[in-house]
Amino acid sequence: MTNLSLNHFSIRSLEIEQTTKFYCEVFGFTVGPRPDFPFPGVWLYNGDPNDWANAVVHLIAIDKNNPNGLKQYLGERDPSSLYGSGAVDHIAFFAKGLEAKLALLEKLGVPCRQRTVPAIKLHQVFMDDPNGIVVELNYPAAEKAALDAKAA
Repeated sequence: MTNLSLNHFSIRSLEIEQTTKFYCEVFGFTVGPRPDFPFPGVWLYNGDPNDWANAVVHLIAIDKNNPNGLKQYLGERDPSSLYGSGAVDHIAFFAKGLEAKLALLEKLGVPCRQRTVPAIKLHQVFMDDPNGIVVELNYPAAEKAALDAKAA
């Protein structure tokens, strides 16, 4: 078996400012350095922005006045195909701090869907980013059980 780990995921977005704000506010990522590519974009970091390995989300913007840099570097995509997850169903992260995250999502007005998977002791929180991409947060089911007990 090959030893692999997820490096980053990229989103080609027509809503770069809204997408940056969403990932920074909801997940606590920070904007950090990005190589000088021939197209606009933003790299979001989980941890020290001085370490390229922490750039977990690469946002790719489309320069409507000069889209050639992006077309030549990554290829052309029909803008109508940029909404939703396409063939990728969702992106998932392990997380801790369910109570605080649910409060933050409510404060920000970000709707979410929750499910618990008892067999693997996991509580899932699903939401859609501004591009319609489904993002999943996976919490220990014990956090959800503690919240339920607290509410009872």
